[in-house]
Amino acid sequence: MLYHWLYTHADQYSVFNVFRYITFRTFISFFTALILGLYIGPRFIRHLVRKQVGQAIRSDGPQSHKKKAGTPTMGGGLILLSLFIPCLLWVDLRNPLVLAILFVTLGFGGIGYIDDYLKVSKKNTKGLPGRVRLLFEFLISGIAIFVLVKYNYFVVTGVKSASATNVWIPLLKDVYLPLGFLYPLFASFVIVGCANAVNLTDGLDGLAIVPVIISTATFIIFAYLAGHLRLAQYLSIPYVVGAGELAPVGSAMVAAGLAFLWFNCYPAQVFMGDVGSLSIGGFLGTIAVLTKNELLLMLVGGIFVVVAMSVILQVIYFKISGGKRIFRMAPLQHHFELKGMEESKIIVRFWIVSILLAVLSLATLKLR
Repeated sequence: MLYHWLYTHADQYSVFNVFRYITFRTFISFFTALILGLYIGPRFIRHLVRKQVGQAIRSDGPQSHKKKAGTPTMGGGLILLSLFIPCLLWVDLRNPLVLAILFVTLGFGGIGYIDDYLKVSKKNTKGLPGRVRLLFEFLISGIAIFVLVKYNYFVVTGVKSASATNVWIPLLKDVYLPLGFLYPLFASFVIVGCANAVNLTDGLDGLAIVPVIISTATFIIFAYLAGHLRLAQYLSIPYVVGAGELAPVGSAMVAAGLAFLWFNCYPAQVFMGDVGSLSIGGFLGTIAVLTKNELLLMLVGGIFVVVAMSVILQVIYFKISGGKRIFRMAPLQHHFELKGMEESKIIVRFWIVSILLAVLSLATLKLR
């Protein structure tokens, strides 16, 4: 890791002392990821075109999406490259929390890659069976959280009855749910749910990536505060040992998302595919868990919650009503499309709501 090599020479060259500061590495990680993503993006897209990795469009989807058939997919690989390389350079990889979030992100990305590959090779939208995908998602996230808790790598202090297996209730001071040995299962549910909610939201150009960027930027703040003992005590939030190191990881994700958005904004030159939506969704869910904001994730990522609920409600109502629908089409963004709203307007309005939810989430810091 370049970070460690530079820091070990701080005694000889005082300028290298800046690398001990998380804030500095957060900024340098951001710009490394952004420049890297913008540089390799066109080359990555040309590679996908040469390999004929084109998007298959749902036959039961909006008719306006037919023109998007053949657009390169699996662009999430660009996000992962732009994320992992800065982490190798500027992040302390000895930190268990960092290893856990990268493990989950890469693991979910691998599941998404298999899903995308099956879709592209078979020229349909079925991909990996849902049950198989969920099984491996729970397995990967469960292993990561279980190891952290089992071997005391996930240390939480600073508040009443502090424990990594407690789930704190937002807006309430010292009110929590003591889950004990059930916590890894609960945390896995949060991570898997977030990943699949982001996957469902990824239906329009740039629709999913911007809320992920906004949500991740919010959790960067939470990670820095949770990893700073004095600030955590002042705000009456759990102090998570080592959580500050998640800030440069999060900044790399934000920058990787921005670089991808450069090519994914309407009309998209590339789609992220499941390799992208599952990996960034898993990342978002994991950083919420590791900063002890499992329940607050529902507010920070409210866009994803609403989209996922629109699908769940549509399916349930369809079955119990004998074929009737609540929405013209689920997920929710397609309902608005069929009502005649322009795709670009839907996208921007979802972004605006995501910003508002992020601001409300940050406001909870002083409401405990």
